[in-house]
Parts: sequence; C-alpha cells; structure tokens
Amino acid sequence: MGTEKASREAIERGAAALCAGRLIAFPTETVYGLGADATNARAVAEVFAAKGRPRFNPLIVHVPDLAAALRLAEFNETARQLAAAFWPGALTLVLPRRPDGRIAELTTAGLDTIAVRVPAHAVAVALLRAAGRPIAAPSANRSGHVSPTTAEHVEADLNNRVHMVLDGGPTPLGLESTVVDVSGPALRVLRLGGIARAALAGALGRPVPVAEAESSRPASPGMLLRHYAPATPLRLAAREVKRGEALLAFGAQLPPHAGPIFNLSASGDLLEAAANLFAGLRRLDDAGAQGIAVMPIPEEGLGEAINDRLRRAASPA
Repeated sequence: MGTEKASREAIERGAAALCAGRLIAFPTETVYGLGADATNARAVAEVFAAKGRPRFNPLIVHVPDLAAALRLAEFNETARQLAAAFWPGALTLVLPRRPDGRIAELTTAGLDTIAVRVPAHAVAVALLRAAGRPIAAPSANRSGHVSPTTAEHVEADLNNRVHMVLDGGPTPLGLESTVVDVSGPALRVLRLGGIARAALAGALGRPVPVAEAESSRPASPGMLLRHYAPATPLRLAAREVKRGEALLAFGAQLPPHAGPIFNLSASGDLLEAAANLFAGLRRLDDAGAQGIAVMPIPEEGLGEAINDRLRRAASPA
C-alpha cells in the first residue's frame, strides 16, 4: 500500500487505479472513504473483502456534482430542495435508481434505490472528476472499527488492502454523512450524521422523522431496513435440483439439471461469486421457475457475506 500526499499527479494516478478496478482511500469532509468504481462489481466486491466480515449492504455512491447524480437517480422536488440546500456536503440521498445508470448490482445490494452524495472536499471532487465515473465508498476502516479521519488511521486499519491512500490531511467534519430516504412518499432520516435534522427541517419547512431502526444500527449506511429478495422461493444448500427449480450454482461440479442456471463462479472464486450474486438472483427470478435451488457456498471470507444475504433472502417476508 502506498500513501501519497494528494497532489494533482497523485490524484491522477489514483483515478487511473480506480478505473483499473483497484481500491483507493481518499478524504472527504466527513471521513476517509474506501473507494471503488461503482460500475465494476468485482471492484466493489473487493471493498467488502477489504473491510472484513461484511454484510452486503448498499454503499454510498459519490459523484462530483448534481448533474452526475441526475444521471444515476430519479429526483423528486424534495430531493432537489435538499440537494440545493446541502450539496456539496455531508448529506446522502436515497433515491430511485435510474435503470440506465450502469451502477453494479452489488453497489446497491440489488435494490432499486441508490444512495448518492456530492462531497464537499477538494481532493474528493478532483478524484471524482479525474476518474470520470461514480465511486462507491464506505468508510475506509475494518468493519466494526472507528471511522478514519486521517490517512494514518487508514494505514493502521487496512494495511496492504488498498492500492493507494490519498493523504489530504485530517477530515474537517469527522462524522459520517446524514442519510435521508427520499425514494418514496414518506421522507425519513435513515442515519443521523453531519447535517443536523433541524437543518433539514428548516430547509424543507416541515418536520423530518427518523426511521425507527436507525438508533439500533447507527453504524450502518442507513438502508438495513430493506434488502433485495427474489419473489421466487430459495432453497439453500441444495445438492440436487427438483423439478421446476432453477439452479444458482457455485463451482465446477454441478448436479444434473436441465432448467435455468446461473453459476456464480465456475472456478469457485468467492470474489467473483460476490460480484455476480445480485445479478444472478435477478436473472433466475425472471426465469419463471417455481423455485431456486442454491448450491452450498463455503462459509469463509466473502462466503460469509454471500450466505448471510442468501439466508435473509430466503427468509419469509
């Protein structure tokens, strides 16, 4: 891992690395983010692997300006008001995802919404502009650890798990962004953060409620209240395929099957499987099968996160 002062040249190298599928830690006004190309599912899977023992929850997508956000999400009038008042800044908006936005399914955890933010930090904006693509970036720390506010914090926590750390000095705010869900008719705060709820209410001229589950999971990106699950029932740890079932496969040795199939990774690569998980579930959900048989996946590394998501998807609503 290399740490470099955030010069123009270092930012250009970091942007090139992002475009090549590598991970870059960079400063924002809130905390340091662990960035990956949000359109590259394998790069996003690397983010989850670097953070350690993750669940596949939606990641916040960073863009340089409102115009870039409009290419990814559908904005209603409330969202436009909040963006006008607080962007660039420590506000993340959860919005309906545009179908032509090219964001990897793993970035949004298969949801039809996207969490998007325009950061107020010169290094972050320069990196986003140089990369020319949206960057998915949770905090640059191991899962469960304190969020990093200096490049040294990133070095201590992630060691050699990232290609480069852009050192822009201590982050000015040191507190994660406020996450507000404006994807439906009922506005709600999913995570309290750098923008006070009173400020949100003042900008909108009305009260802004906090989602009930927020207080029990304050370290989450704020979207754990929902998760993607196919309408077709899942049968986990399947070693045979029943009549009428599709097969979500893993590895080279497959049970006999003549119906729809999606192999998460024929080579048994858990990183590849993680990158393909939500696309595979959607593909088989649209196949018209009576059920989906899911082959066993090792409970190790990213396999833990894959199995966690599959168990939640298989549970009754």
